[in-house]
Amino acid sequence: MASVRHLVYSGCLFHLRKSPSMNTSVSRRGSQTRLFSTSSRCKTIMPAWVIDKYGRNDVLRFTKNASFPIISYPNEVIVKVFAAGLNPLDISMRGGYGAATLSMKRDPLNIKQSGSEFPLILGRDVSGVIMECGLDVKYFSERDEVWAAIPPWKQGSLAEFVVISANEVSHKPKSLSHVEAAALPYVATTAWSALVNTGGLSKDNCAKKRILILGGSGGVGTFAIQMLKAWGAHVTVTCSHNAKQLVKGVGADHVVDYTAGPVEEPLSALEKFDLILDNVGGETEHWALNLLKPWSGAKYVTLVTPFLQNTDRLGIADGMMQTAATMATKALKHLVKGVHYRWGFFAPSGPALDEIREMVDAGQIRAVLEETFNFSQVPQAFEKVEKGHARGKIVVKISKGGDDS
Repeated sequence: MASVRHLVYSGCLFHLRKSPSMNTSVSRRGSQTRLFSTSSRCKTIMPAWVIDKYGRNDVLRFTKNASFPIISYPNEVIVKVFAAGLNPLDISMRGGYGAATLSMKRDPLNIKQSGSEFPLILGRDVSGVIMECGLDVKYFSERDEVWAAIPPWKQGSLAEFVVISANEVSHKPKSLSHVEAAALPYVATTAWSALVNTGGLSKDNCAKKRILILGGSGGVGTFAIQMLKAWGAHVTVTCSHNAKQLVKGVGADHVVDYTAGPVEEPLSALEKFDLILDNVGGETEHWALNLLKPWSGAKYVTLVTPFLQNTDRLGIADGMMQTAATMATKALKHLVKGVHYRWGFFAPSGPALDEIREMVDAGQIRAVLEETFNFSQVPQAFEKVEKGHARGKIVVKISKGGDDS
């Protein structure tokens, strides 16, 4: 019996199949027979780009001896990585952004020593093929082509293999190569979380709504424009003069150039908005909420929040208290004016990617790629993202396979 399932025990993979070259033992439960086989070829290492401390680009290190991921929970899958996307978050994490909170998420009981996250593998986007499935995984099988956005507290995709929860994974769009697919999951699930989970938008209620995207030329912005247009919204975007053609090309109805002067003046002259998605932060929230329709359920959702900065600076407990106080103060301040103030966060979601896949295959959303790098060029890819001049996603080709794109 050639089964696609595997058990993980003592760091090795136990294959649920017969093999004349392996030692086998039999376990009986009722009338069922299960064959456990051990292989001397159990893989324990893999190539990856890692960091051993936080810092600038010189902390990136290539190794052929990174620990091979193992399935620790029955709902996990191991994915062979064909392509990985880079995001500004990877630059921030390389420098230690969010280290306190992410360490708590990795080790909630604080059992391990400080620095136990190293060697750390970065990369939040993955497109590849499933190699192993946990025993509770029903929706996926070996050799399925998948894509996913990896939570920042887990080891990332700049490696030959990565382990992910099955509820974070979705089947890859058939219309995209692996390189193209790796450009979307993180920005797509971030935009989905902000607009759908926090903003309350959907394909059923979005028609004719007026949406403003502040800073719309980045990955989240260009994805949000396409999704909102597919749902029938009217989308206004702020961006630089150099990015006007890009945002127009993905469907923006009206574009305001922030390099031509203060954007609040031309925006104030427009009809008020039902929702604002803020990718800029800073001073924008001092005037942006005045552009919303009052007492109509209009929402301002910002993706620039002080949460991780507070916990890094003040510690987990004090940082969370400071964050809660800030959020409550701002929400109440604007609620009395008839508008809703919200924070949006990245939230990995396989079901969200399922719906996004359908939109991609229907031709409603396309990947916006800037440049592709080989696996040996990861430091150069980081430099490209860090400069901030890219008008599309930076993707790294990890392994050959699938479409070899």
